Amino acid sequence: MQKTRQNGRTDLCEGPLLKNILTYTIPIILTGILQLLFNAADLVVVGQYCGDLSVAAVGATGALINLMINLFIGLSVGAGVTVAHNLGAGKEEAVRRTVHTAIPAALISGIFLTVIGVTFSHTFLKLMDTPDEVIGLASEYMRIYFCGITASMLYNFGAAILRAAGDTKSPLYYLTAAGIVNIALNIVFVRVFNMNVAGVALATAVSQTLSAGMVIINLMRRTDCCRLSLRKMHIYRRQLSRILSIGFPAGVQGSLFSVSNVIIQTSVNSFGSVVVSGNSAAANIEGFVYTTMNSFQQTALNFTGQNYGAGKFDRIKRTAAICLISVFVAGLAAGCTVYAFGRQLLSFYIPGSDESIKYGMIRLAYICIPYFLCGLMDVATGLIRGLGSSLLPMIITVVGVCGMRICWIYTVFRSERYHSVQSLYISYAISWTLTFLTELAVFIVLYRKMTRRRQMMRR
Repeated sequence: MQKTRQNGRTDLCEGPLLKNILTYTIPIILTGILQLLFNAADLVVVGQYCGDLSVAAVGATGALINLMINLFIGLSVGAGVTVAHNLGAGKEEAVRRTVHTAIPAALISGIFLTVIGVTFSHTFLKLMDTPDEVIGLASEYMRIYFCGITASMLYNFGAAILRAAGDTKSPLYYLTAAGIVNIALNIVFVRVFNMNVAGVALATAVSQTLSAGMVIINLMRRTDCCRLSLRKMHIYRRQLSRILSIGFPAGVQGSLFSVSNVIIQTSVNSFGSVVVSGNSAAANIEGFVYTTMNSFQQTALNFTGQNYGAGKFDRIKRTAAICLISVFVAGLAAGCTVYAFGRQLLSFYIPGSDESIKYGMIRLAYICIPYFLCGLMDVATGLIRGLGSSLLPMIITVVGVCGMRICWIYTVFRSERYHSVQSLYISYAISWTLTFLTELAVFIVLYRKMTRRRQMMRR
């Protein structure tokens, strides 16, 4: 009888799949929720103590920040998939080299982002037509936020390595500690020192540094092939090439995905600060639904990756079915629940602002309820990427999500009849559906090709 867990880590290639998938995914969900609490705490604290303009200022930066960092977050996906493939194939030296390449890559990425973010925050926000009454606060928030972005990169790369090795609990524990520190510092900096958005940005930077430090220490204390030695950090060309081949398309996909969100945010900004405030609060609440579903993408990615490396294609097929059904159920349940309690949730962010809450509820109705479609799309992306193909989901997403939304904004939305926030929001569900159906078909084709190739090799 084979063990499904070793040293508290889930075995991705052996044991009952449903149980292992749920055991693996739940800590990722909780970790993602804690990450969202960083920004949620920012919005709640400034909403309670500083007012609607501060909420709008923090919220107006979200799409732009994601656009800037998603390219490099994609590289962490590449590192995780590379580790998973090599672990599944039993190539320990390749795993070691990948780990010691990934961490310096994270450092370089973070330093680059800090320079760009600090230097050009105000310029980028201006290009997005951020309302004049909030652009000053938004610029201040972004500059301080990007001072801590190197720590965020280190955490994301390190967590990707741990998850690829089957450890999803450690990142959860580290985010729990960092989240508590973040919330405490938010209150101290804003309530006690009256620092407004600068206080919540500083608190986020400090907490990100704490979580990054704990992940690095974990990697340094490991006794397997994922152990990190600071003295052995080196950019190995073969491993970097593999990370880039998977991670760069993933990063471009995330960045281009964010481009459409930036364009939509720019369109939302044109309706004024009241709409921006409601939109920002609702988007933050939706994030908790999204991270629940996106956790199944990470599960599909790593289970597929390790089993692909081990040549266990039957487990890949069953992983796909379990993850797709799970994300559908979780996304539909979470989306409907959030909408049902939408007004109460929005009032935490924008208390006493009935007009902003009204616009927040409009966004929840059009995006949150059908959000399970986004979850299905993300899982399909994870399945394809786990098979080692990263360029295809990038192309499909660019066309199906980014292209469709941009065309919608410059055609349908520009017409007088459909120039409304409702028209903007409905483009999300349409783009998710088209992209998911295309990616599912691509996964089926790739899976069949690989299984046929495997059968021919055995002959």
